[in-house]
Amino acid sequence: MTLQQLKYIIEIAETGSITMAAERLFIAQPSLSKSVAELEKEMGITIFNRSNRGVYLSEDGTKFLSYARQIVEQTELLENEYKSAPPPRRVFAVSAQHYAFVVNAFVELVKEYGKSKYEFTLRELKTAEIIEDVRTHRSDIGILFLSNFNREVMRHILQSEDIRFEKLFTASPHVFVSKDNPLVGRKSVTLNDLREFPRLTYDQGVKNSFYFAEELHITEDSPKNIIVSDRATLFNLLIGLDGYTISSGILSSDLNGSNIVSIPLESDERMDIGYITVTDRPLSFMTRRYLEHLTAYIERYNS
Repeated sequence: MTLQQLKYIIEIAETGSITMAAERLFIAQPSLSKSVAELEKEMGITIFNRSNRGVYLSEDGTKFLSYARQIVEQTELLENEYKSAPPPRRVFAVSAQHYAFVVNAFVELVKEYGKSKYEFTLRELKTAEIIEDVRTHRSDIGILFLSNFNREVMRHILQSEDIRFEKLFTASPHVFVSKDNPLVGRKSVTLNDLREFPRLTYDQGVKNSFYFAEELHITEDSPKNIIVSDRATLFNLLIGLDGYTISSGILSSDLNGSNIVSIPLESDERMDIGYITVTDRPLSFMTRRYLEHLTAYIERYNS
């Protein structure tokens, strides 16, 4: 097994085609196929399954890819440190539910990095996609929440994928509404107070289990419902339709302006917001720094 072979595997996985990967790597397609076959034979596994549409990772291949990425990334870090080579292309990746504080911490991390060439990734995704990104090492960490309602099911799912959950903080339920909403000014609101307003929730796609919802009390009856896929649209609809969404209550005026207001929701639920990582991979330096920025932002907000 060579470092070059590992780079071959990564390129093929990203393109889904041996032919396309060969073009990007500037080598002949037969040579690339032979190199992969030799590596599969040496490792005693099938890394790629073949189909009429190209190739895709086998179950063994998915695990092998995660180790390959680790080795290649660590090698690039060594080269950068001791050979004055350009920094690694991929520096840090996070997948998260739709939280403004995730973005704030991400901004601080990118500013701190201070290099002339880099690639950071921030993906606001459906809950199942966050878990999949972490499982396949597409992202270094994922950010999501556990509650009394979803905790048992979510922990079972995470444990079955060898993923651990670490709590960052606990948030009391709030609702986000437009500053012109009739509810603004109240010390708190109840679920019954909200019934006349449209409820906005995030789409969870084909894996639309109640346990994957980003909002508490998702099973409570609501006569008016709007499902969206991104945070900007949700906030626009909060303003345009006098809607509401149930959330952690943490707003960022830098990102969201002053048109959205947070009101405490009377509820016995709590949101344990935390991060998920694979159990067999230690946190990288950049991941630890990101979590430090995240924790600092939350502490400033709560102070």
